[in-house]
Amino acid sequence: MNQIESNNDVVLSLRGLTFRSRKLAGVLFFVLAAQFMTVIMLAAAMAPDYDFGAAAISDLGVLPETALLFNGSLVLVGLLNLLGGYLFYQSHGRRWLLGIFAVAGVGAVGAGLFPLDTGGLHGLFALLAFLFFNLQALGSSARLSGVMRVLAVLAGSIGILFVVLMAIGDAGNAAAFGPIGHGGTERMIVYPVMLWMLAFGGYLLGTSRRELEDDSRPGSA
Repeated sequence: MNQIESNNDVVLSLRGLTFRSRKLAGVLFFVLAAQFMTVIMLAAAMAPDYDFGAAAISDLGVLPETALLFNGSLVLVGLLNLLGGYLFYQSHGRRWLLGIFAVAGVGAVGAGLFPLDTGGLHGLFALLAFLFFNLQALGSSARLSGVMRVLAVLAGSIGILFVVLMAIGDAGNAAAFGPIGHGGTERMIVYPVMLWMLAFGGYLLGTSRRELEDDSRPGSA
């Protein structure tokens, strides 16, 4: 595979086929979100007596029936986010945004390698993933406009709000979870940003680098 720089957008060439880094990033983000949401659904259906309201998503990583599937999917989420974030960086060139993608990816990989029953390490990595995946949606909004910017801000803001509610609830005030419980609160951290990543992946697949730059300028429609 050959790598060529083209107006800050890396072009990868393999057996005569060329792939732009932006579009590859779109593929990776789409696959990341699609596989993780599918795995969460399948694992919850496979786990005996799994309680969506009371159980944490990470409980799927310690049950014998679902541990390998869930933890493997979570590690894949982190790796795809790291690679996709780097490829997206080739289009926008903002190191601070690349850093957010990197921390989110490391958080997901760590949460998968250190399941819930390993204790504090899992909690730390999971918090990084919860927080920084939503921050990367908010950060990416600076490179977007129109509907995609609105979706990025909405998804990231909802996720951050529920991160705060989860922290309050886990600190001892269970009322912060409301009627959706701990499990529902975690899903409101994860689902909106994963749905946004599906849309964002499709957006990158269909948007040229010039359009991406134009979209990020103040006043663009």
